[in-house]
Amino acid sequence: MSKKIFHDPDPAETKDWLESLEGVIEHEGDQKTDYLLSELTQVARNKGVTTSPGVISPYINTTNLDSNAVIPPEESLIARNVSAFVRWNAMVMVAKANEDGKGLGGHIASYSSSSAMYEVGFNWFFKGPESEHGADMIYFQGHSSPGMYARAYIEGRLSEEQLEHFRQETGGKGLSSYPHPYLMPEFWQFPTVSMGLGPSMAIYQARFMKYMEDRGLKESGDRKVWVFMGDGESDEPESLSALSLASREKLDNLIFVVNCNLQRLDGPVRGNGKIIQELEGKFRGAGWNVIKVIWGTEWDAILEKDTKGILLQKLATMVDGEFQTLQARGPAYLREKLFSGDEYLESLVEGMTDKDLWQLSRGGHDPRKIYQAFHAATNHKGKPTVILFKTIKGFGMGSGEGAMGAHNLKHMEESDLLAFRDHFHVPIDDEQAKSMVFIKPDPESKEGKFLARRREIMGGPVPYRHKDGEKLTVPTTKSFEDMHASTGERELSTTMAFVRLLTKLVKDKNIGERIVPIVSDEARTFGMEGLFRQIGIYAPDGQLYEPVDKESFLWYREDKKGQILEEGISEAGAMSSWIAAATSYANHQVSMIPFFIFYSIFGFQRVGDFIYAAGDSRAKGFLMGATAGRTTLNGEGLQHEDGHGLLLASTHPTCQAYDPTFSYELAVIIQDGMKRMYEDDENIFYYITLMNENYTHPEMPKGAEEGIKKGAYLFRKAKKNKNPVVQLMGSGTILREVIEAAELLSKDFGVESDIWSIPGVNELHRDGVEAERYNLTHPEGKAKIPYLTKVMEGHDGPVVISTDYIRAYPEQIRRLIPNSKVTILGTDGFGRSDFRHALRTFFEVDRYYIAVAALKGLADEGTIPAKKVSEAIKKYAIDVDKPNPLLS
Repeated sequence: MSKKIFHDPDPAETKDWLESLEGVIEHEGDQKTDYLLSELTQVARNKGVTTSPGVISPYINTTNLDSNAVIPPEESLIARNVSAFVRWNAMVMVAKANEDGKGLGGHIASYSSSSAMYEVGFNWFFKGPESEHGADMIYFQGHSSPGMYARAYIEGRLSEEQLEHFRQETGGKGLSSYPHPYLMPEFWQFPTVSMGLGPSMAIYQARFMKYMEDRGLKESGDRKVWVFMGDGESDEPESLSALSLASREKLDNLIFVVNCNLQRLDGPVRGNGKIIQELEGKFRGAGWNVIKVIWGTEWDAILEKDTKGILLQKLATMVDGEFQTLQARGPAYLREKLFSGDEYLESLVEGMTDKDLWQLSRGGHDPRKIYQAFHAATNHKGKPTVILFKTIKGFGMGSGEGAMGAHNLKHMEESDLLAFRDHFHVPIDDEQAKSMVFIKPDPESKEGKFLARRREIMGGPVPYRHKDGEKLTVPTTKSFEDMHASTGERELSTTMAFVRLLTKLVKDKNIGERIVPIVSDEARTFGMEGLFRQIGIYAPDGQLYEPVDKESFLWYREDKKGQILEEGISEAGAMSSWIAAATSYANHQVSMIPFFIFYSIFGFQRVGDFIYAAGDSRAKGFLMGATAGRTTLNGEGLQHEDGHGLLLASTHPTCQAYDPTFSYELAVIIQDGMKRMYEDDENIFYYITLMNENYTHPEMPKGAEEGIKKGAYLFRKAKKNKNPVVQLMGSGTILREVIEAAELLSKDFGVESDIWSIPGVNELHRDGVEAERYNLTHPEGKAKIPYLTKVMEGHDGPVVISTDYIRAYPEQIRRLIPNSKVTILGTDGFGRSDFRHALRTFFEVDRYYIAVAALKGLADEGTIPAKKVSEAIKKYAIDVDKPNPLLS
């Protein structure tokens, strides 16, 4: 960042101004100083002066840190020794996983660059589960997982056998590659290695803590949310997408720690720029408190001697690619590039040997500087804080230190092992080093006692996750009997049925306050505005304005105790809030029941990675895909009409997905889901589609509940006569087309139909897989029969399956149907703008295509002549020459 050179015509006047400013700082504090500078800047702008004090500070450490915030002297050396054990074990764990051609992967360089930060945190800042308000929530950098395992090993939480089985999990002894709560449910709190997701989830987690406290559900106290991320991870849009939310809602419980080792996976983060300065601008511009820790303590004396600012100016003009090269080429090169050729610069390091120069550490490797920064961050009020630590990738790794490919190093040569040992004072001999032994301090040693004492003081171990959730008493099936009844002549959509159900839930005496409705600025679209007045929209400052609709019954009411999370136009943000609520049972020991309702195509398609992280997090709750299906939206078109969400849902192992048609199906599914998740403590979540199409809803058929839960039931049995019979199956709004097709077949061709509702195709498929797996491994036992196969026994005739989704979705159950002839209709292709009936004709899933498909099935089995199919095609005006909707 270059500045225009300005020659001061009146230095004395400038000195007066600066002395006045120093007086304000000394006597009236930071807040008044900041206010005064802001007012001066604004007045200048109002007078037409083009000025900006900027958001980028010089390329030096933040200077207003508390000099009294120091590591207790008696603990400093012991902590260094403890760190040596952790560093060594973390490196050995990865190296062992890759020796002898095993090639299991892993990362050494990331943790090597951030070890000092973590160790300072573990020893003096990270609160454990026995703390007064609970454990800090720490989003560890995914590639640094070996360091967390190594720390847990020397604390006695993990065994040597587990370390030996790093990335070897299938035998039940190993450790997961990265932070995965699903695989290690009592260890990892959050999944973070899908880069970018952790920072976003953490910001909304910190906000959810405030939400819980403001609603009187859980006091947050001094708990912090820590986010450890690399500077390269900031390239992911999600990493920085919610910065303004954090500052806007004054999340001073949130601390970002950015490990700026200047390298991504392949090379420099900003080879031609300065990532620390760039990030400072982004965070400070978004309203964050920014702390920079660039230079270690050894630099202090040199920078203090630089009274002319020439060294500082040189450092400011250098780009990150140059700093990377400095580290890789050694002290002689450092001296030449930084100090040689300039008498003044040479004087700053006069008397220093090359060895002395090589001890000039970067700030992120200096525990003293790290401690100061963490102390300042944990005590800052009113804003979230980011700490930008400058480090070296692969610090201490010998020949791999600062190398371009440091991220991918998995092996250590003998010379590098010995250099690593010597660099970090690891207490082992040459043979132990070459053998790569795991080591831990004796419990009775100074180091062992220090470990035990510090963890006790900090409230227990981290990372730590509470495995079991608080059980809730959810409403019984009887509570929803009104939704099991017919609506008579009244038409409503399943979206409106859901809103009625949600309204009932928020009033429930047992779980009402635990319901968390979440929307991404679509509440009015989904008819939820009635809840604004009833339970309010969460706003930490309440409502500071009078809304324009204050006089209306359904006014936009914001409230500090509001229950709805209205996240604006951000599905990723709303999903992050949903994850925070859906994992509250583990992170707050308070079970919450979140319902995130969204345009269905903007769910699994847009935030599928977040949803997968939710499964990894063992999330519990409901995702409600409104306006679901490819033909239910009048006029919206290609990027709004969802024909594949349910198939995408099938790829998520813990997701239970349903496509209900009628309000009674919806009620049964949600009630059963609440029971399974919050009474039976199952680690699952639900995806349920909702439609905006209005129609009447029949009474629930007797005995249908079990079939609804399992995924299929006989909605209406064919008439008993001698007419041919077909099996018609459907879900969502297309089930109504199936019902109409049955009427056409009976009236026009004398064909009767068994009508099946199949709201849970994915669940039927999984049931089939379970039966098939059992039968494969128990060849002499009694074979298990899949549920769908069992209930369809005796129901003969060709089968036609029709849904509002692509054919691959119901194709999952073709093999489970005991009939030989199955025809599947679906909405393959891009969406279109038109009326529902036109779209269903276009995608060939309407009642007429269903009827023709049923007749074709009968003709193929020889029950009726083929000319009957041709007759139906003509009667129903089906265009046989129209283009295939898949490609048109």
